[in-house]
Amino acid sequence: MDSLDRSILQCLSENSRQSATQISHKVHLSIAAVIERIRKLERNGIIRQYTIVADQQKIGNEVTALMEVSLEHPRYYEEFTRIMSENASIVSCDYLTGDYDFMLKIQTRSSESLEQLHRVIKSIRGVSGTKTYFVLKEIKSGLTAFSEA
Repeated sequence: MDSLDRSILQCLSENSRQSATQISHKVHLSIAAVIERIRKLERNGIIRQYTIVADQQKIGNEVTALMEVSLEHPRYYEEFTRIMSENASIVSCDYLTGDYDFMLKIQTRSSESLEQLHRVIKSIRGVSGTKTYFVLKEIKSGLTAFSEA
C-alpha cells in the first residue's frame, strides 16, 4: 500500500459513494487507475465493506454511553463477546488491557433503555463489574486515519 492507496482510502472514508471520477481529480490519477486500485484494495481485504454513518439523534437514539466491563475469568470471553455482537445497541466492543476487560460504545433511545441494557449486561455470566459514562457530546468519530506513520 502506498501513499496513493492511502489517499484513495481517505476519500472513500469521507464519502464511500464518491465516483472514481471524483476521486481521480483529488488524487491526480486516471479513472481507470483509481478503479483498479480500489478493486485491489477490496481483493486484499483492506476495504472490507462500504457503510453509512447515520445521525443517531435523528433516528431516535438520544443517549450515547461508554461502558467498561470486567469479567471474572477469561473463560467467559467467548460467551460475552457473542452476546455483545448480537446486540444492536452496542455499536462497538473493544477488548482492553488495564482495570477493565472491555469498552462498549452504546447508542440507545433513552436513559431507561440504557438502564435496561445495563441490567442485561450485569446479568451475563462472568461479568464482575461495570462502569458507565454518559457521552455529553461527540467531538470526533467515524473517520479512520491513513497516515504513513
